Amino acid sequence: MALFFDAHWFDQRLAERGLSREVMGAAAELSAADLTLVFKDQREISAAEVAVFAELLGVSAAELASRAGASTPVPGQAGGVDAKIAALERRVAALEAELARLRGG
Repeated sequence: MALFFDAHWFDQRLAERGLSREVMGAAAELSAADLTLVFKDQREISAAEVAVFAELLGVSAAELASRAGASTPVPGQAGGVDAKIAALERRVAALEAELARLRGG
């Protein structure tokens, strides 16, 4: 997994398919300026953009997200930070309720 955006990997996949960064940006409806920020690792890509880029490059969304940076969301996967926090909050609430029950309160 790439910790940061792997521009080299993306450029290689684009070249293999005979595509350019401009085509990639247009497919996801990103301006040239926004795509430049993505490749400089100064703008994260959304789950929707991951899906578009993955289809364009012929790779899985999970593979693409792993090359796009550590916090890149994978479309349709409830594994994001928010989902993990929500799950932990539910577990803590359940534990607190059980503790209160055991204490008789």
